[in-house]
Amino acid sequence: MRVGIDIGGTKTHAVVLDERGAVLDQWRGATGFGADAVVTAAVTAVTVLAERQHLLPTRFSSIGIGIPGTVDGHLGRVAHAVNLGVESLDLGAVVQSRLGRPVSVENDVNAAALGAYHLLAPTGVRSMAYLNLGTGLAAGIVLGGALWRGPRGVAGEIGHVVVDPRGPECPCGQRGCLETLASGSALARLWPQSPDPTVHRLFAAVDARDPVATTVAERVVENIAAAVRLLVLTVDVDAVVVGGGLSSLGDRLLDELRERLRRDAARSPFLASLELPTRVLLSPRDAPVAAIGAALVGQRSRDAVVAEAPAGLP
Repeated sequence: MRVGIDIGGTKTHAVVLDERGAVLDQWRGATGFGADAVVTAAVTAVTVLAERQHLLPTRFSSIGIGIPGTVDGHLGRVAHAVNLGVESLDLGAVVQSRLGRPVSVENDVNAAALGAYHLLAPTGVRSMAYLNLGTGLAAGIVLGGALWRGPRGVAGEIGHVVVDPRGPECPCGQRGCLETLASGSALARLWPQSPDPTVHRLFAAVDARDPVATTVAERVVENIAAAVRLLVLTVDVDAVVVGGGLSSLGDRLLDELRERLRRDAARSPFLASLELPTRVLLSPRDAPVAAIGAALVGQRSRDAVVAEAPAGLP
């Protein structure tokens, strides 16, 4: 049995997977703030799940953690996890010292990508980009079942591709990054009239024929479509799977996004040839993809099969 832990800004979600990759048990709890709280959340998750399975934590075949921030998977170190109050933490080593079992650590978006791939692979998907539309925007890329991180671990950081050099300033120091135009933070900036600028409220206002909300929604969807095009044109994946907070809108977002891609394709035979509307999917609903992916990262790290790049790539 494998344990995967998804550590988020407010909650921690952990799962136990059986040998077939099916979820046997789940645990949710508050994360807390600061390095000590993050470690405690991870240790508590494993301890509780072990007790429920009538095991010692050392009996789990592997333990993996997905967490926001800059992650060095080789060292199990996380840095700059601002929303967690963590500047630098040897998370893998510290949790291992508490549990007596090796612990693998991965960026949360990469973990979610691997989890979504695991759930979608039976449908025939062999390559996939997981487009995470949360407070920020980033993607995790899975090629042939392996995470593609790149030599410096920045593969998929398309949120910091500049699409409007004169656009708003991004926290990364550039201007007009895609993240500033197609994310939760972008929605809040583009729709300051709303005291609670969520994607659900935005589309409720669209349905109420609010002209400002309609303009904002069209712009956000347009830029999400740009992210889809960017991913397909750079790595030509079978599918772009949309996840993160904005994806909670469900089929409404998917329908709007596919319609935008169809309209763009109608003006471009080249885009039409890419069949983008059929390649966009929603992340499996009600599935803890990040926790599942973290469990798979732990297992694959143990088996030494998660590589810097899939076989055949430089």
